[in-house]
Order: sequence, then C-alpha cells, then structure tokens
Amino acid sequence: MSKRSPSAQESDEKISIRNVSKAYKSTQALEDVSLSIPDGEFCSVVGPSGCGKTTLLRAIAGLDDPDSGSVLVGGDPVTDPGLDRGMVFQEYALFPWRTVRGNVRFGLDRPACECADCEARVRELIDLVGLEGFEDAYPKELSGGMKQRVGIARALAVDPEILLMDEPFASVDARTRDRLHAELLDIWAQTQQTVVFVTHDIDEAVTLADRVVVMGTDPGTVQSTIPIDMERPRERTARDFVEYVARIRDELGSPTDGGHQHDLNG
Repeated sequence: MSKRSPSAQESDEKISIRNVSKAYKSTQALEDVSLSIPDGEFCSVVGPSGCGKTTLLRAIAGLDDPDSGSVLVGGDPVTDPGLDRGMVFQEYALFPWRTVRGNVRFGLDRPACECADCEARVRELIDLVGLEGFEDAYPKELSGGMKQRVGIARALAVDPEILLMDEPFASVDARTRDRLHAELLDIWAQTQQTVVFVTHDIDEAVTLADRVVVMGTDPGTVQSTIPIDMERPRERTARDFVEYVARIRDELGSPTDGGHQHDLNG
C-alpha cells in the first residue's frame, strides 16, 4: 500500500485549468474555474450533483470544449482526446462481445495488433488489476468490481500520464469499493501517474487523495482545495480522517449525520 504524502510529490504543474466556463443551454455547468494539479498528484473532486465535476473531467479529457478559458496538460492546450489521458467511466463502458483480454487490448492504440509486445502488455495489465484467470471471461460473467478493474486496465493500456476517473466505484458494494480503493492506490504508487478522481462520497475522497477540490453549484465553481496530510493507508475512524470529512462537509454546507458513509446524494 502506498504511504506517499503530499510533500513527496513532484511540484511541476501537470494540469492547468484557467478561467474555464461551460454552459449547456440554460445551465451554467462551470463558471470561471481555475485549478492547477501537480505532476503525480492524486486529486479528488467532490461536490453535489450539478456542480460540474464531470464537465470539468471531460474538459481535461478533451471530450468537451469549454466556452471560454483553457485547459493545458504539460503546458500544451487540450483540443481533443489524447493517449496521454486515460479515462475510467462510472458505467463500465465495456464491449460485451469482447473478453477481458479483448477489452484491455482495445485500450491499446493498436487494438488489433498480435505482436509479442502487445500481448505482454495485456498480460501485465490483467495481472496488475488482479484478474489473472479471467482473461477469457466476458463482461456478463464478471461482477461489478471486476468490470471496473477491466475498465481501469483498459485506461492504463497506453501508459497514460494522467488517469481521469468519473465516480468509477459508485455502482459497487462497500466491501468491493474498499478493495478497489486499495488496489487503485497500489497501481498509482507503481505508475506515478497524475490522477483526477471525481466522487460524491467525501469518505472516498479523503481515503484516496493527496488533495480534495471542493466544488459548489449554481454555477459550478471551485470553493476550496484541501490538502490531506495523512499517511496511507488511512483509517476512517482516525481523528484526522474524521476532522477532514467534517471540514469538507462544512465547506459544502452538508448536514451532519451519524452514518459511516458521507454521500452528497443522500
């Protein structure tokens, strides 16, 4: 398990979001959003539904163009999707007619290639996400957690510099989610990639991130950024953990409850 702290990260800016605004018809999804994410940081973005979290992620991915402002990756403007950015979606987005091996292979920029290097890369990724023995299984034969592992492996196939994750564990049960958190942190520790992780779950954000970006809605803006100065693995019952969760809830104006999970949809 990674125990890397914020102080151990690279200080170089990897992602720069400069005064980005985006509207969909009469809805202002983002308004004048600015944010810098250092190289190698695990950054979580939290906020209520409609605050523009997914819009911000899609702008970084190059899937949506902002109406104004700019998004830069490594100092270069983002104008379209690129192999330097891998994306993991909430809805799995697997091809039902492809096996685990076939879905992971599709993440390569040469999905039909049968060369030894590509074969080795696919095997490496399947092992990395803990799916050895399931190479020939189809999505319908996999649990939700296993499907999401395939999605992560596919996103990692071209060794992207940035991993973008849009509520990837929202559809799995709590025990599976905890397991996937640990596996994701292990992968991040090995790859040293920059991760931007969108979630509604404050506990999840504090469990994973070096820094939590708190967004507000109507319109979507960045309210604050909160560094999480705790070694990993993090215990949810630890005093510091509870205090970080309370601080983020206070930033969001969320009511206090006695539940273990703090989900902004609840």
